[in-house]
Amino acid sequence: MSLATTGTAACLWTISGRSNSAFARTGLSPDEALARLKAGNAKFVNAPQLCEAGLREERANTAGDQSPWATILTCSDSRVAPELIFGGVGLGELFVARNAGNVADTAVLGTIEYGAEHLGSPLVVVLGHQRCGAVQAACDVVAKHVELQGSIGPMVEAIVPAAKSQEGKPGDFVDNTVRENARRNAAGILAGSDIIREMVHEGQVKVVYAYYDLDSGMVDFID
Repeated sequence: MSLATTGTAACLWTISGRSNSAFARTGLSPDEALARLKAGNAKFVNAPQLCEAGLREERANTAGDQSPWATILTCSDSRVAPELIFGGVGLGELFVARNAGNVADTAVLGTIEYGAEHLGSPLVVVLGHQRCGAVQAACDVVAKHVELQGSIGPMVEAIVPAAKSQEGKPGDFVDNTVRENARRNAAGILAGSDIIREMVHEGQVKVVYAYYDLDSGMVDFID
């Protein structure tokens, strides 16, 4: 993503807050984008050999602009690659924000707003995953009173409320917290962004959350 400016007053958005982009936006609705992600994940699980991408042609086609049809907030975990797990999605199709624990902090909110308003991405997915190390750390803080060093402690602190809410409940503590953390961050996007909330109200954007199973490769979109 390039945020070039010309002069002191130039920016990518007009003063009214609406996009001034000349990029061709996707024609997919939020529900169509969600259906495409589900179909892509099924392809990844059942026929991964079909997910090979023609990168040379895609690079040439997308070098000048991009028209992503979904925005994915997911974890930095090296085993979670949205472009792969959603069916070998090519360059220019997904707008991706990643950090440990898929937390919708200020930087992520700005990224999501940029993707929706400026690039026209109609779908936002918060994707948690099985055996998330950041969530495990938050659960250890809650259950074992672990003190984390450096910047890891403040980073994990954002996940601790989700862990506290799941402590003592039936099922796996960490797994339950992964799902709850994804739910809370999806809700946090709506609560924290006037731009996204308005676009959802207008039917232009949908915000959902999901869980990626490392063992099976399947993505469960949670209602």
